[in-house]
Amino acid sequence: MQSFEHTPPEARELLSRPIRDLGLRLEGSMLEKYVQQLYAELSAKGLTGFRPAVYLSDEWSCPDKEPIIGVPFYLADPKIAELERAINDLEDEREILMYLRHEAGHAFNYAYLLYETREWLDLFGPFDRPYVDDYKPVPFSRKYVRHIAGWYAQKHPDEDFAESFAVWLTPDSDWKRRYARWPALRKLQYVDRVARELADSPPRKALEVAARELPVEEMASTVEQFYREHERDDTALLDDVPDAELEDIFVRKGEDLRPASAFLLEHRKAMIDKITYWTGVRRVVIRKLVEAIGRRARDLELSVERKRESQTLVEVVVFATTLAMNYLTRGGFTER
Repeated sequence: MQSFEHTPPEARELLSRPIRDLGLRLEGSMLEKYVQQLYAELSAKGLTGFRPAVYLSDEWSCPDKEPIIGVPFYLADPKIAELERAINDLEDEREILMYLRHEAGHAFNYAYLLYETREWLDLFGPFDRPYVDDYKPVPFSRKYVRHIAGWYAQKHPDEDFAESFAVWLTPDSDWKRRYARWPALRKLQYVDRVARELADSPPRKALEVAARELPVEEMASTVEQFYREHERDDTALLDDVPDAELEDIFVRKGEDLRPASAFLLEHRKAMIDKITYWTGVRRVVIRKLVEAIGRRARDLELSVERKRESQTLVEVVVFATTLAMNYLTRGGFTER
């Protein structure tokens, strides 16, 4: 985690405040327009009676079998959003809508109890299969759609359905053409057919009484405690970054140099986004890896030649991607 001293001063003033006392509300926040866009997209698909409630919580979520959507509280306040941007990564407009569509897929599944039907089970698999955070996806499998970064549909049957629903819901996704001749097309066709069949049907599970999980008004921890509690220990990752390879990529001497740590910080989010997307390794792991590379480059006082920044970026992304694939296939970045 970045030191809090490196976060915006106006946001640091909130660190000692309990989250439940911040008066955060979805109504009137910048999130409201995205929720309204989600509802408009559902209407455009004919789902005029399906309006899952959205509430502020600690993370993106849809409580187990409850047709209601939780959204991270930091997106409802500009100051806390800047804190999130400095410490982790802040979702942009495209990502917010992607997550809303995905969570709407969960809510649709739960509202109409689709996961109890034989057809759903035959297409997506057992709903009660245990969740595993470090799942090992098969890259480029045509049995699953692509939506959220990583091969997320492969995580669990419920995620497979939510991702299929999100692709189907996304305007101009052109899913019939894009997924033509993919086995995943059957799942999209199922979503399309079921949505048409249920368009005029009220949800089997009432939306207005869905149980919320950790709503913002019940979050007793302070803002600082929240970030401390959600931080993972990355000491082991620091040990796994090989110095020799970093010294091959970066330099110590030359003309018109720039600190490698500053160079990596500039490209940090793009690197995390793309390595996560293509490897399927969890975003939090990739973020720690990229940050560890930056810190180790700083400790070694390595630099990048400005005239070779483009080539160096390609090289360091390939390097980090290779480490990520080692993690995916062997459980660690390097062999000890």
